[in-house]
Amino acid sequence: MDYTADQSGFRQLPNMHLRNNSADGSDADQLFEDTSGVGPGSQKGYRNQQAMPQAGEFPGQALLSDPMSNLAMAYGSSLASQGREMMDKNLDRFIPISKLKYYFAVDTVYVGKKLGLLVFPYMHENWEVSYQQDTPVAPRFDVNAPDLYIPAMGFITYVLVAGLALGTQNKFSPELLGVQASSALVWLIMEVLVILLSLYLVTVNTDLTTIDLLAFSGYKYVGMIVSVVAGLLFGRPAYYLSLLWCCAAIFVFMIRNLRLKLLSEAAAEGRLVRGARNQLRMYLTMAIAAAQPIFMYWLTYHLIR
Repeated sequence: MDYTADQSGFRQLPNMHLRNNSADGSDADQLFEDTSGVGPGSQKGYRNQQAMPQAGEFPGQALLSDPMSNLAMAYGSSLASQGREMMDKNLDRFIPISKLKYYFAVDTVYVGKKLGLLVFPYMHENWEVSYQQDTPVAPRFDVNAPDLYIPAMGFITYVLVAGLALGTQNKFSPELLGVQASSALVWLIMEVLVILLSLYLVTVNTDLTTIDLLAFSGYKYVGMIVSVVAGLLFGRPAYYLSLLWCCAAIFVFMIRNLRLKLLSEAAAEGRLVRGARNQLRMYLTMAIAAAQPIFMYWLTYHLIR
């Protein structure tokens, strides 16, 4: 590089550095655009143009147009449907939802006739369940068909009446009412389990299902409610009289229903029961019927003072 001296004796900077500065200045003018002259309206329009999507597009269009996304969505929906079918199949194995609908197919006329039959079963003659194409008709069409509506409502009403009876004795508490309801439910489940075990030991071939046994065992709540209400209204003698009547009624009701299910065809028609196996079936039928009054007294006697 050549260094030249001016008149004052100082060395001048090299010409290359000056050229570089001028070149940098020109490049700076090219890199940074002067936007001071642009109005605020144009800048706002530019930002809105960047923020808003293009016309004719909607959010998620790019995701739906992706083949891999469509495949993943289809695979996920198929997995969800398979899981739902598997859950319904396993649930129906333990809790037959489709069969439960049959036991709740009742109407007001059926409920009224069934309650009358439970309280006064002595004049009823035909106890056979009607069938249509090897399938029992719905309870609302046949008063002899078992149902779960009356046992379920009877259980709930029994708990409410028990709470009322405890309140008249100044013993009501939520904990005591819960103990009353849980004990009644436990006794019902134990009763059904003992009946199932007895049927297995006696080797009875019957079309009675677990739900049928639950329905027949739950009909005793009707007599229990009548007895407790009578005791609350008219005192302890009325309780014992109504309990005696309802116990006899439920005994006859259970005998006439279960003998068609447990005994042989000869016994169902009224002919002499012969054979050791038929004798065991007869004893089992009477034992199930005789257990109902015992439970009725056990679950209600402490509610009347």
